[in-house]
Amino acid sequence: MTDITIVHSFLPHNDPDESIAFYRDLLDFEVRNDVGGGAMRWVTIGPAGQPDTSIVLHPPFADPGITEDEQKMIREMMAKGTFATVVLASKDLDATFEKAVAGGGEVIQEPTDQPYGVRDCAFRDPAGNHVRINQLP
Repeated sequence: MTDITIVHSFLPHNDPDESIAFYRDLLDFEVRNDVGGGAMRWVTIGPAGQPDTSIVLHPPFADPGITEDEQKMIREMMAKGTFATVVLASKDLDATFEKAVAGGGEVIQEPTDQPYGVRDCAFRDPAGNHVRINQLP
């Protein structure tokens, strides 16, 4: 058996300050690293108490190999919320949902008992990323 853990996942951002406010202020994540500037700013965030698991909010066009057509497609997919997804979990889904709504989070789905056995809700972050939150047992 291989001992593998998730260290970093990546989500694109349009505005790092808006993304920081969403994850820090609405979901209680901590900012762990903030490097670069302008269009090339990278921010590492993560849930408090879980220092080994992070999300890197990155400029979506940082790769110099991305063509203008690909950039256009990425922008369109981000605007529709179909480019990137992260699934999180909370011990108190309803309280997490209410805090995110009170802070102006863009609701995709209110807390719902899914037919496949999960209770969850969903938001879009400021960049359009799909953020789904599951209820922990």
